[in-house]
Amino acid sequence: MESNSGYARRAIERMIELSADAHIARRMTAKDSLSFHNLTGAILAYGKALKLLTALQQREEFYTIVGQCEFSECVETVG
Repeated sequence: MESNSGYARRAIERMIELSADAHIARRMTAKDSLSFHNLTGAILAYGKALKLLTALQQREEFYTIVGQCEFSECVETVG
């Protein structure tokens, strides 16, 4: 079974690929066309999805690190 961070990493990689494809397609499209504006919207959506996925991945990594440390050990090293 793959960890959630593995799924997040794959989703992030796929989102980057889709965004790159949309950027390339937009460069080959007339600036005032409907396709150009649709691709611009898609690129913005990919950016928002990437922001969310990376935040979730960082949160999961944080909880993984905290979970590996016993609370009493963490208190001793801080105090």
